[in-house]
Amino acid sequence: MEAPKSDKPRKFLRATQALSFVALAVFALHAGLHFGGKGLDSLFNDWVYNGLVLISALSCLVRAVSTREHRTAWLLLGAGLLAWTAAEIYGSVVLAHDDNPPVPSVSDYLWLAFYPMSYVALVLLARGRLPQARMSLWLDGIVVALAICALGEATVFHTVAKSVIGQEGTVQVATDLAYPVGDIVMLALVASVFALTAWRPGRAWTLIALGLALAGGADSIYVYQNAAGSYDIGGLLDTLWPAATLLIGFAAWEPVGAVSENRLEGWRILVLPGAFALPAIGFLVYDHYGHVDGAAVVLAGLTIVAVIARTAMTFRDNLRMLRSSREEALTDSLTGLGNRRRLMLDLHTELEGKDHARPRALVLLDLDGFKSYNDDFGHPAGDALLVRLGRNLAAAVGGHGQSYRLGGDEFCALVRTDAQGARDIVATATAALSDQGRGFEVSASHGLVQLPVEASDPSTAMQIADQRLYGNKTARQASVVGAQARDVLMQVLHERQPDLHQHLHEVAELALEVGRRLSLPKEELEELARAAELHDVGKMAIPDEVLGKPGPLDALEVALVRQHTLVGERILVAAPALASVAALVRSSHEKWDGSGYPDGLSGEAIPLASRIILVCDAYHAMTSERPYRRQVQPAQALRELRRCAGTDFDPRVVDVMCATVEEGAVTPLSGRDLPTIAIPDDLAVPEH
Repeated sequence: MEAPKSDKPRKFLRATQALSFVALAVFALHAGLHFGGKGLDSLFNDWVYNGLVLISALSCLVRAVSTREHRTAWLLLGAGLLAWTAAEIYGSVVLAHDDNPPVPSVSDYLWLAFYPMSYVALVLLARGRLPQARMSLWLDGIVVALAICALGEATVFHTVAKSVIGQEGTVQVATDLAYPVGDIVMLALVASVFALTAWRPGRAWTLIALGLALAGGADSIYVYQNAAGSYDIGGLLDTLWPAATLLIGFAAWEPVGAVSENRLEGWRILVLPGAFALPAIGFLVYDHYGHVDGAAVVLAGLTIVAVIARTAMTFRDNLRMLRSSREEALTDSLTGLGNRRRLMLDLHTELEGKDHARPRALVLLDLDGFKSYNDDFGHPAGDALLVRLGRNLAAAVGGHGQSYRLGGDEFCALVRTDAQGARDIVATATAALSDQGRGFEVSASHGLVQLPVEASDPSTAMQIADQRLYGNKTARQASVVGAQARDVLMQVLHERQPDLHQHLHEVAELALEVGRRLSLPKEELEELARAAELHDVGKMAIPDEVLGKPGPLDALEVALVRQHTLVGERILVAAPALASVAALVRSSHEKWDGSGYPDGLSGEAIPLASRIILVCDAYHAMTSERPYRRQVQPAQALRELRRCAGTDFDPRVVDVMCATVEEGAVTPLSGRDLPTIAIPDDLAVPEH
C-alpha cells in the first residue's frame, strides 16, 4: 500500500484515528458507567455511535480514492460501511419513533447489504495470495470454515432459528436468519484466508479479522439477549459495533501484505487443523448422549473428514520430503552425480549382496590441472567445467555402472566388468574427464581396484584405490615435470646446434621403434625415448671448434669428448624427474666388449636402453653428413653394424635394428640418394 505523499495527510490521518478512539472510549464510559448522565444518551447513542461508523466508512473510501492498489476492495468495504451507517441513521431517525417497526425494514436491507459487499471485498484483497497457496493450505481453510460453520450453526443459528419458529411471514423469518448466516459465512471466510496465508496474514488482515470477529460476537450476544428480553439499548454491547467498524476503517491504511509462498512448518502443521477439529469431535460426542442440530452434526462430520484428508496430505508431503532429503544427502549438489555417501552405500550393496562374487571394478579419478584452471579462469568457470566433466563421465560409464563426485576435483566410477573391461573403462573415464583449450589442459589420474578379487569390503577397496590413484598421480606429475625439463634442454640444444637437435630427434624415433620390437614396457619406452633425445646433451659443454673439427681429434680432444656423457648425467640429475634418464645417458657410449666409456661396462651390465641408443646413434652418425666424414648408404651402415655386433654392439639389438630399417618401419633419414663410399674400420663408434 502506498503511504500518504506528505506529512500533513499522515498527521491528519493519525489525528482522526486518535480522536475516534477517544470518542469510542468516552462512549464506552457513558455506556458502562453512565458517564455524563442520562441526558447524554441521545448524543452518544445517535450522534457518537453513527459518527464513528461513518468515520470508518469514510476511511475506507478515502483510501480507495487516494491509492490504486486494491481500490475496488476498499470501495466495496467503504460502501458496505456506508450502508451500515445509513441503516443506523434510519433506525435512529425513523424506527426509534415507531412503536411497531416493520420487519424487514429499510435498515435491515442496508445492514444486510454490508455482507455481500464485504464478501467480495475480502476475496479481492485475498486474491493476490490465493494462487500461491498450496493444496494443504486450501484444506486448512476448508477445515477452519467447516469448524466455524458447525460451531455457529450449533450455537447462534440454532438459537435464532428456535426464536423465530412460529413467526408469521416467510420474509420476516428469512430476515432474522440472514444475520447469523451472514456472520458465520463472514467469519468462515476470514478464517479461511488466515489459513491460506499460513496464519501470517499481516497487519491489515489482522485488523479486519478483529473487526469482523467483534461484529460477529456482538451480533451473537445481541441474539441471546434479545431472545431473553435482556437487551438494553445504549449498553456496553453497543460499543462493540462501532469498535468493529473502526478496526476495519483503520485496516484500510495498513499494508495488505506482500504476495509470497506461504508454508506451515513445525508443530503448526498438525496442531492448528487439530485444534479446529476438537469442537467438531465435541459436537459428535455430545450428540451421542444429548442432541445437536442435524446440520451441525453434518458440518462436524465434514470437518473431521477434512482434517483426515489434511493429515493424509501432511503424511504424503513428509514422505516426499524424506525421499527428497535422502536423495539430496546422497547426491552431489553441483554435478548431480552420487556423492561419497552414495558410493559407500552402493559398495556395501555390491559387495554384500547375492551377486557379491560378480566381477566389478572401482575406479578412483582425480583431475590434473584443475587447480590451475580454477585459479586462471575463476571459480564459476571451474564449477561449469566440473559439471561438464561430470556429465561426460556419467555418459561414459552409464551403460556399465554408476559415476560419482566425491568432492573437489575427485570423481569415481563403480562398474560391473572383468579385468579387460576395467582397463577399457579406465581409458574411457579418463578421456571423459579430460579437456583442453587455449591456455589450459585438464586430465585425470586414476586408481583401479578389481572387486572382489583385490578387496571384499568398501573400506579396503577405497584404501587400495586411493593409494594407486596417488601413486599414479605422482608418476604423472613426475612425467610432466620431466617432459618440461626435457623440452627446455631440447630447446637449448636447438638454439646452440640446430643440426644436433635434429639428430637427437631422429635417434629417439629409431630407438623407440627398436624398443617396441624388444617388448619394453611403456614406462621403459618413455625413459628410452627421453634418454635417446638427451644422450648428447653433455656436448653443450664441448667447444664448437672440437665438435665441428673436420679432421681427426687429438688425444686431449678425444678425452674432452668422452666427458660429455658425464656432463649430460650431471645436467639431467639436476631435475629429479630425469634421474633415471641420467643413468641411461651416462651409459649410452658403453660397448658390448667393455671398451666403451665412461665406466667400461660390458654385456648385460649395460642398461638395455643404453645399448639401443648406442646402436641407433651409430647408424644415424654413419648415414648423416658430418664435418669429419661423408655419409653412407643405409645398407652399408647396416653391414657395418652387423660386423661390429658382439664387440661394440649387443648382437640382439643389432638384429632388431637392422630388421627395423630393412622392413621400412622407420622412414630413411633424408630420402636423398646417398653416394656409395668405403667405410673405414673405425666408423662404427665415432668420437664426434
